[in-house]
Amino acid sequence: MSEPEEEDFAAMFEQSEQARRIEKGRTIEGTVVAIGEESALVAVGGKSEAEIDVSELKDEDGDLEVAVGDRIQALVVSTAGGLKLSRKLVLGAVSARELEDAFRAGLPVEGKVEREVKGGYEVRVARQRAFCPVSQIDIIRNTDPAQHIGRVYRFQITEFKEGGRNLVVSRRVLLEQEQKAQAAEARKTIIEGAVITGRVVSVRDFGAFVELGGGIQGLLHVSEMSWARVSDPSQVVKPGDTIAVKVLKVDAEKQKISLGLKQLIGDPWANAGETYRPGQLRSGRVTRVADFGVFVELEPGVDGLIPASETGIGRDGDLKKAFPAGKDIQYVVTDVDAGARRIRLSVTEVQKVREAEEVREYGQRGDAKPAEGFGSMADKLRDALRGKS
Repeated sequence: MSEPEEEDFAAMFEQSEQARRIEKGRTIEGTVVAIGEESALVAVGGKSEAEIDVSELKDEDGDLEVAVGDRIQALVVSTAGGLKLSRKLVLGAVSARELEDAFRAGLPVEGKVEREVKGGYEVRVARQRAFCPVSQIDIIRNTDPAQHIGRVYRFQITEFKEGGRNLVVSRRVLLEQEQKAQAAEARKTIIEGAVITGRVVSVRDFGAFVELGGGIQGLLHVSEMSWARVSDPSQVVKPGDTIAVKVLKVDAEKQKISLGLKQLIGDPWANAGETYRPGQLRSGRVTRVADFGVFVELEPGVDGLIPASETGIGRDGDLKKAFPAGKDIQYVVTDVDAGARRIRLSVTEVQKVREAEEVREYGQRGDAKPAEGFGSMADKLRDALRGKS
């Protein structure tokens, strides 16, 4: 027997063993993974899949009640040659007494959202009608109530009155339980220094909140979005965006998580010591003006300072008027301390550097000739006198 055949045989044997371990007559829960014309497949744990007739998934009008990804409860009617399920037997067998038992035990029941009513939804649980308040249909409040109509969900019975004729159910309770379980798993991965993927849920003036899994949110502060100054966080991220972030700090006591985005991008200051050297003549953009000087963006994330004494503006001058934000200017690098993230600039030195550059270029010209001085004139006069003698 070849290796692939052995693997196929082993997989079939394992599925057969799992099928035997699930007894006939047992009610199990699974996820619909595929729907064909006559039958559908339901994942029931591990690598096991069970088969159920598509007719079992249709309502009285012949329309499908479930979609791929929905979870259903069904009865195991056969284990010979694989698992065979029946869902309608479960729905039809649920009595008012069994619903009351489920209510007292806190067990979930399966129900179909029939229609929207005042304040919530009408849900069919087996042969009973139940009411689900709009606040209990989901964790996230959605502006489109119709998205739930026709869907089959698991619900928990929160009120059981009049022998089952008055039922109130909640899907949110079960979703919150699942979220707590997911949160416990997510917390294991949310440690300082970890890089994880999250979804932006909201954007504020001071930053963005990112869901990291299981309902856990962290704050991506505006100062941690980019090495460059960010005035509007919504220009960097938007609600619904999936982004990779780095966990900067976890405060378990205050339940606060600080995130960073710029840390996943190369730090522009890493090579600043090599890129910027004293004496260089460069251009940059004015970002802001303070009483002690002018800040200039040399590149995104790297700013330099022109001290007031190096601006060429007198003490009584208006720096903000002379250097409006956004203006492109030339400057000379006078001092670089990349470790301290400080670069000192000068405008008054620009003219000196220009003049020195012009002299250097003139000296390198091939047609440049030295000016005639007194020495050269004396030589010519001496030669002329020798010619006469």
